[in-house]
Amino acid sequence: MDVVLHEVEPSRAERAAVDALLGPPGSGWVGGVRDPQRDPRAAVGGHAAREQRHLLLPALLAVQSRVGWVSEGALNYICARLTVPPAEAWGVATFYALISTAPRPPRVLHVCDDIACRNRGARAVIDALGRRVGPAHHAGHDSDHVVLKEGDCAWLRSPCLGLCDQAPAALLTAAGAEPVHRLFGAVSADRAQAVLRGDDWQSDVPRLALPQEGDPSLRLLKRVGQVDPTSLEAYRATGGYEALRRAIALGPEGVLRELTDSKLVGRGGAAFPMGRKWESVARQPRRPHFVICNADESEPGTFKDRVLLEGDPFVIVEAMTIAGFAVGAERGYVYIRGEYPLAISRMQHAVEQARLRGFLGENIAGCGLSFDIEIRSGGGAYICGEETAIFNSIEGLRGEPRNKPPFPVQAGVFKHPTVINNVETLANIPDIVLDGGLAFAEIGTGESTGTKLFCLSGAVRRPGVYEVPFGVTLGNLLAMAGGPPKGRSIQAILLGGAAGLFVRPDELDLPLTFEGARAARVTLGSGVVMVFDESADMVDVLLRIAAFFRDESCGQCVPCRVGTVRQEEALYRLASGRPRGTVEDELALLAEIGRAMKDASICGLGQTAYSAVESAIERFGLFADGGKR
Repeated sequence: MDVVLHEVEPSRAERAAVDALLGPPGSGWVGGVRDPQRDPRAAVGGHAAREQRHLLLPALLAVQSRVGWVSEGALNYICARLTVPPAEAWGVATFYALISTAPRPPRVLHVCDDIACRNRGARAVIDALGRRVGPAHHAGHDSDHVVLKEGDCAWLRSPCLGLCDQAPAALLTAAGAEPVHRLFGAVSADRAQAVLRGDDWQSDVPRLALPQEGDPSLRLLKRVGQVDPTSLEAYRATGGYEALRRAIALGPEGVLRELTDSKLVGRGGAAFPMGRKWESVARQPRRPHFVICNADESEPGTFKDRVLLEGDPFVIVEAMTIAGFAVGAERGYVYIRGEYPLAISRMQHAVEQARLRGFLGENIAGCGLSFDIEIRSGGGAYICGEETAIFNSIEGLRGEPRNKPPFPVQAGVFKHPTVINNVETLANIPDIVLDGGLAFAEIGTGESTGTKLFCLSGAVRRPGVYEVPFGVTLGNLLAMAGGPPKGRSIQAILLGGAAGLFVRPDELDLPLTFEGARAARVTLGSGVVMVFDESADMVDVLLRIAAFFRDESCGQCVPCRVGTVRQEEALYRLASGRPRGTVEDELALLAEIGRAMKDASICGLGQTAYSAVESAIERFGLFADGGKR
């Protein structure tokens, strides 16, 4: 891709998709019809266009949804509208897995091939699709020789789709004037083929009921499955927006005090104290401040945020509004992974309803508070779950992490002070404000307060999201899920997802607290508890984890970009029984690669890419028998 625009024109559909998002172009300088009297003498609209650089990813996704791929003509038009150099736009477009810059059929089925689905039948579905439909679609960035025919469809292998409790999963994307995006669980080969043909995509797929649905002890999940998630009235009838009124009565300082007293820490894995984070942003003199909900939940095995976004979206809107009030922000963003179409639509509806009823916008509740929220969809990049990568993605840049410092509380999105929390963390805010921080701190343990959501999947009888107070043991949690299927026994448990660690079945007395996890040298991470029975091929699981990190590395830093590739290569040599030197030599090389990634990578992806591999080798003695499967 060149640094200047080419003379390739967009199609009518591509132009319409971009204009629907950006509005009609104001002059020939920004993609409109050239005015021979005005445009040769004056450039009109350039500054306003440059101010819209942050709409680059939404514009690319709009074309992808309308046509099925982003052509050179479409990219040229987007670049003209936003005054972005084509080379930069190309770098952004090719960064995201859900955006294709090569011809792709309008109808595509993304079939999950990650660890949870692989152990619940995904490989059989993929093998059947390969025989019946043909190999998985693959077109590189320069594959402009592909000719599409009417009615063409394709399927792709996909990383985790966040539907692990209903594995195997698939995502349908059908481009058009009325695009279709649907997430399917319990997908068989026959169902996948029917959906791909367009015969069966409209029928509803029953979602599994929340295992604890109706339990009066629930706090975060109390409305899920019980209250209409599309009704603001239903939300208010169950106590919705009482916390915002209480927050306004307390004032910003009072809200910050309650949050500090609660000892709430982030639920995304880093466990940073929320009171300190919010107060740091509130004290920053530079304005404006921003609030971001990190809903780019892409860790394999994690699906708790999807359940909250789909089942109780208004609580996130209210929590973000309280955050905006407390830290002095007037704008917020909810960044949701693109593979969650229902969550995106539910949150968009919740924002619109709240705005319509005066709970977002100017002078909220008549107290002078101004705050609004914008929904942003991701493009299929695991790395965008990293907080600074989200900032770059929202700003219209490649979703690569930034070096820290400066930290987000000082220079976040658009280089302004930013509070960024994940969905589960924010869902705790209304209860803390209503009941008081000290009451919240009494739940759980001294260092791990409140309740925690855990995502149970794999070899358990009742997979799903579970809410328990901190302090229950891993064995207690597995018992709630019914334990392994009848006649099966547990071989291994993965805590924290691909970036987490394995534990043995004799470690079920592990207390599920941050301090307990540290003492056992494991991590709770994002709440993943994935169970593998004796039929699981643990070497295959490790190979898939290694492939995941190799694929998802943004490539910005050498330790991660090279290390994830070398790690996968070493694992394949061990798995095939052909180590370089002895098995001990290969394991020593793996450990050295892992240390280099952990010590020198810019962000958590590279720093944790070896964690699961290391724990499997240390705790299970994997490859100790010579390595060959």
